[in-house]
Amino acid sequence: MPTYDLLVKNARVVRANHAEPADVDVAVSGGRFARIAEALDPGEATTVVDAGGRLLFPGAVDAHQHWGIYNPLAEDTVSESKASAQGGVTTGITYMRTGQYYLNEGGPYESFYPKVLEASEGKAYVDYAFHVAPMMARHIDEIPVLVERFGVTSFKIFMFYGGFGLHGASSSQREFLMIPDDESYDNAHFEFVMRGIQAAREAFPRLADDISLSLHCETAEIMRAYTAIVQRDGRLSGLEAYSAARPPHSEGLAVTIASYLAHETGLANINLLHLSSAKALEAALTMARAFPHIDFRREVTIGHLLADFHTAANLGGKVNPPLRSPEDVEALWGHVLAGEVDWVVSDHACCHAEMKYGEPADDVFVAKSGFGGTEYLLPGLISEGRKRGLSYQRIAQLTAANPAERYGLHTKGNVAEGLDADFCLVDPDRSWVVRAQDSLSTQEYTPFEGFELTAAVTDTFVRGNQVLKDGAVVGSPVGRYLHRPTRPA
Repeated sequence: MPTYDLLVKNARVVRANHAEPADVDVAVSGGRFARIAEALDPGEATTVVDAGGRLLFPGAVDAHQHWGIYNPLAEDTVSESKASAQGGVTTGITYMRTGQYYLNEGGPYESFYPKVLEASEGKAYVDYAFHVAPMMARHIDEIPVLVERFGVTSFKIFMFYGGFGLHGASSSQREFLMIPDDESYDNAHFEFVMRGIQAAREAFPRLADDISLSLHCETAEIMRAYTAIVQRDGRLSGLEAYSAARPPHSEGLAVTIASYLAHETGLANINLLHLSSAKALEAALTMARAFPHIDFRREVTIGHLLADFHTAANLGGKVNPPLRSPEDVEALWGHVLAGEVDWVVSDHACCHAEMKYGEPADDVFVAKSGFGGTEYLLPGLISEGRKRGLSYQRIAQLTAANPAERYGLHTKGNVAEGLDADFCLVDPDRSWVVRAQDSLSTQEYTPFEGFELTAAVTDTFVRGNQVLKDGAVVGSPVGRYLHRPTRPA
C-alpha cells in the first residue's frame, strides 16, 4: 500500500518560518502534511502532482469575509468559497450578526447560530468559521455558550453602527439592528461587550489566548457631520466624495476610543480591522505604545492596498471604510513593509449589480457598501508586494500564519508536518488582467477591472483535496466548519 495519499514534487515551498523558498517535496496523508523533504519516492504515493517549479504557498486564511450579507447564505457559501479557492484561500472566516442583512433575523444566538450552521453545511469548497457580533445585552450573556458549544472564539463590534446603517445615515437603529426598544448600540454597549469577552477568557483559561475581539473603527458622529458637508458642498463626487464623507480621522478617533475601552475592561486581545489610512495606522501604533499590555493586531485589506479612489474602476469600489487617496495607499504599504501590519484579508462581500447601485446609479451615497476580492488576495499581494520588496516568507505570514494563530486555527497557517494539508500552487511570473467575468463569485463587477497582476494561483488544495485545478474548480464541496480552537493531532 502507498505510504502517502498525495505527493507534490518539483515545488518551491514557501513557509512562514523559513526565510527563503525551499526545493523540497511535500507528502500528504490523511489530510495532513506527512513529510516535507528532498527527493521523496513517487512510488510511495497514490497521486503525484508535478508542480513544475511553481511556488507552493500555505493556504491563505482569509479572516475577513461576509458570506450571506447580500445573498442567501446557502448560495454564497457555494459561490464565494469557489472564488476563495481562486485566490489561494483554503479557510474563510465570515462575520455574522443578527439584524437586517445576513439572515434578516433578531433574537438570541442559541436559536440563530444553528440556522447559520445549517445554511452553510456541506456547501463550501474551503474550510470556514464565523466571527460573531453581540448586538444586544442578551448576546453578551451568550458569549460562553458561543465559545463552549459552537467553537466561536472571535467576536466583533461595528463601531459606526452607533448612528449609521450599513450604507449611510440611519434614523432607525433599532429597526436596522433588531434590538430591544430599551437598548442602544453605542459606546456603553461596546464596553459591556468587552467585559463579557474578558469574563469568558477568565472562565475558559485554556482558551484565553484564542479568544479575541475585532473592531470596525469609524466614528458615527464624525461621519454624519462630514457626509452633510460633502453633499452640501457638491464639489467632490464618486469614491473621493465618499472618502471625504468618512474621513480618516474618524478611523483614528474610533481606534483611540476602542483602545481605551480595552484598557479599562482589561481585555488584552484586540484586532483593529481594515485600517485604511495613514491616520488610522498612526492611531493604532500610538495606542500600542500607550497600552503595551494590550496585544493589538492590525489588519489591512487587499482592496485598500491595490486601489485608491482614483484608480478603482467603478463605484463598485464603495466600501466601509472607504478606498482612500494614493498617499494613503503608499502609507499602508510602508507599514506592511515595516512589519507593522499583522495580516492582509479581502473583506469579501459579494453584491449583485442590481442591488449594489442605487438610483441614480452614479450616486455613491445611495450605493451599497462592500465588494468581493478574495479571489485576488494572494495574487494581488504577491504582484504588488514583490515590486516593493515584500518577501515570500512575509506574504505567507500575512495571509496564513498570523491570522491562523490569532483566531485559534492551530491546524492551519503553514506548510509543516502534522498540520492540515492546505496549500496552493502559484505561478509568480504569469501576467493577467482582472476581469469580473473570470471570477467564480456571483458578483458581476469588480473595482479592480482592468488591473494587471503578475502572479496567478493555478491549483488549490484543502486538506489534501484538490478544489482548484489549472484555475478551474473541481470536485464536490469538501469544506468543513471549524469548531475553534483547532489542535494538531
